[in-house]
Amino acid sequence: MLGRRQIREKVVENVYSYYQNPIKFDVLEKNMFSGIEKIYHLYIYQLNFLVGLKDLAENQMEIGKKKYLKTDSDINPNQKFINNQVLIKLEENPERLFFTGQHKELKWDLHDDLLVKTFQRITAGKRYQDFMKVEEYSFEEDQKFIGKLFLRYIAENEDFHDYLGDKELTWSDDIHISNSMVQKTIGFLKEDEESRTLIKMIKDEDDKAFAGKLLRDTLNNWEKNETKLGERLENWDLERVSLMDKVILSVAISELDHFPVTPSRVIINEYIEIAKVFATDRSNIFINGILDKYCKDQNRI
Repeated sequence: MLGRRQIREKVVENVYSYYQNPIKFDVLEKNMFSGIEKIYHLYIYQLNFLVGLKDLAENQMEIGKKKYLKTDSDINPNQKFINNQVLIKLEENPERLFFTGQHKELKWDLHDDLLVKTFQRITAGKRYQDFMKVEEYSFEEDQKFIGKLFLRYIAENEDFHDYLGDKELTWSDDIHISNSMVQKTIGFLKEDEESRTLIKMIKDEDDKAFAGKLLRDTLNNWEKNETKLGERLENWDLERVSLMDKVILSVAISELDHFPVTPSRVIINEYIEIAKVFATDRSNIFINGILDKYCKDQNRI
């Protein structure tokens, strides 16, 4: 599920979008929650990619068996990859199957160029070849192998990132969230338990209310927050502060003002990390300084 940091990220994204292209609040809020749902689509799409690699391996084995001139490996193919227990659990997961059935565009075609090229890179790699040489089967080794395979060939694959960005514009911004969800899903699997439930996007109504209120409070108090920011700038004009830095600071100040239960240091640290994702290299230092000064001025604990 989305943690509070990821929810804050989505609020920041949507406030930034609003100040580039203002729309009605109810439409903006609807778009925000729609964007959150699209992360789930990306999450399933990435899980389906892993299943697609297994399907492709099985398909190639069937092709090998039908060759007129068969090699030894065609007759007795190494089935360790297709018997990987983690891949089997993902393949059989009923929630993935149901959602993919409802959204067939999330299923990978075995002839998809990216799927085929990625599979070829994987099978040519030393990690795959070393894995296939070991005859013993171990759930822990299967889990470790798929975790590293996902990280190397999907999460860190720039071609994969570009492909996703072309397919759905918002996925380029959200892939780091989906990557984390997939890694957690792989890590949470247990050998003696069926894989039944995948990670949900919004944990409960409290998280949904938090997202909506933070978005609303930020937009309703934008001018006030700009004034608060301007009062704490030293030798710097407000007009010279980038829009993204303003947005991050305004959302942070709104949370500091309207969510008193959360400790100030927790909030500040969250928006420093968000700045590392969305802003410039030096923004996190600037944002830390402004928010720290604001909390001291307000005696915000």
